[in-house]
Amino acid sequence: MITKRIIPCLDMTEGKVVKGIQFVNFRDAGDPVILAKKYDKEGADELVFLDITATTENRNILLDVVKRTAKNVSIPFTVGGGIRSVEDMRLVLKNGADKVAVNTGAFNNPKLITDCANYFGRQCVVLSLDARQVKKGIWNVFINGGTTDTGISAVRWAKKAVALGAGEILLTSIDTDGMKNGFDIELTKIISKNVNVPIIASGGAGRIEDFYEVFKKGKADAALAASLFHFGELTIKQVKNYLRSKEIPVRI
Repeated sequence: MITKRIIPCLDMTEGKVVKGIQFVNFRDAGDPVILAKKYDKEGADELVFLDITATTENRNILLDVVKRTAKNVSIPFTVGGGIRSVEDMRLVLKNGADKVAVNTGAFNNPKLITDCANYFGRQCVVLSLDARQVKKGIWNVFINGGTTDTGISAVRWAKKAVALGAGEILLTSIDTDGMKNGFDIELTKIISKNVNVPIIASGGAGRIEDFYEVFKKGKADAALAASLFHFGELTIKQVKNYLRSKEIPVRI
């Protein structure tokens, strides 16, 4: 049986980890290297590191932070933010990442997904998909840090990206992000049903039961959380022990 993964997310800007609500109103959450080491020791299955302002500020990702973080963890490490070319991805992998998340750059140039998959293997290419519900049961893709509605269906883009070579999808619901009312189960489930790659559910974890629900009802392969872990409301061990008690397979 394939185990479900628990993944802390380090959203970073200006060299520090921050956490916002629906992609705005950010507050400081600490040093990325210190947090990464902490989560590695606590039993996180992977880490996700997102330089959330690299695209909107039209700059490259902060490679020195990537390098320092990678040196201090032994678990798989995904990095995203401002990836626009194969060379960008090569530099991120060279500095210690195991996988690279592509978002706005890939939407604007879908061939980037195929090129990166051909160069590095599709297992290294994660589609970071930010979605917001625009009508009942309809979610659109939002890019540029969640500020721009592309008018394109999230389901349609997910299917296209997988066909182009994406090996995994990091699916963030803008509607639930930071709200702590639970993951967007409906969105996660519909994307999971339409693609054959692992889905990392992101946005909305507020209580321990939310993790069970996104695995059981949303059919997610992994659950990502930030503020719950950053501010000590839950530990990774607590979440995993709870999931095991509910017969959800996790690595201890």
